[in-house]
Amino acid sequence: MKPEEPKRVLFLCSGNYYRSRFAELLFNHLARLEGLAYLADSAGLWPNCQTHNSGSISPHTLAALAERAIPLPSAERAPRDVTQADLEESAFVIALKEAEHRPLVLRLFPELLHRVEFWHVDDVGDAPPSVALPMIELHVQELVKRLARAR
Repeated sequence: MKPEEPKRVLFLCSGNYYRSRFAELLFNHLARLEGLAYLADSAGLWPNCQTHNSGSISPHTLAALAERAIPLPSAERAPRDVTQADLEESAFVIALKEAEHRPLVLRLFPELLHRVEFWHVDDVGDAPPSVALPMIELHVQELVKRLARAR
């Protein structure tokens, strides 16, 4: 019997550099520990999001992952723009800041707005990583628990 193809969880933020990348990598780590058949990805809602960032992943994200002993993927990737297919093919779509991301989803993918769950985690300019990243961690832990209960 062939193993079940993992369902996809998609985390969205503006630049796919800080919040969504932390959520993606943390989720994948916790889902693997829990034995969940889910795999997270992440993307940015700003068009050409990689041009808004100073690198491939935020140093705040790297530090938070290291503090939690979560290994990085073997291949580094650049921030990437979300596509309609990303939203359509994901079992769960989560945008990290409703006030910031609802208008972007509404403008880019109005027919898919109903598929997006919105959290309320500020970007680094509005909340320090010492506040924002633990908030994301709590949300991701709750999501993993919710998915584990549903299996």
